[in-house]
Amino acid sequence: MRRSSEHDLPDVLKQRIYEVVRQVPYGLVSTYGDIALIVGGGIEARTVGQALNALPKHAAQAVPWQRIVNAQGGISTRGLQQRALLEAEGVVFDARGLIDLRRYRWPGPDATWAAVHGYQTLPLRAASDAEQLPLF
Repeated sequence: MRRSSEHDLPDVLKQRIYEVVRQVPYGLVSTYGDIALIVGGGIEARTVGQALNALPKHAAQAVPWQRIVNAQGGISTRGLQQRALLEAEGVVFDARGLIDLRRYRWPGPDATWAAVHGYQTLPLRAASDAEQLPLF
C-alpha cells in the first residue's frame, strides 16, 4: 500500500485548513490536532501538518503556519525560523524549548464564525488547562 503525501491532499481540504490557520491570532498558537478538530471531517493532526508543509512559499505571509505547534507546545518543523517568528510575536519558550499552551493556546474560532463557514468549535478545556497564568 502506497503511503499518502501532502501532494495527495485535495486542494479544497488544504484551503479549508489554511482558512482556519488564518484565524489564529497574533501572539497565540494552536496545535495540529486542534486545527484538525476545527476543520472536522475526521481529518488527523498529520493531515494538517501535510497541508502546511505543502503551503506554497508565496502564501506563507497570508497563512501564519508558524502559529501551529505540536500537542506538547513544541516546534515540529522549520525550527529556528518558526521559533524566531513566534518570539517576534511575544510567544515565550521555556528552557526545554516548549510553549506553555495554558498561556498561549488559542481557544478556537468564535461559534458564529465557525457555523457560518462550516467548521467546528473546540470543546471547552478543563479549568486547569484553561487557567490564565500571571504575566510576571
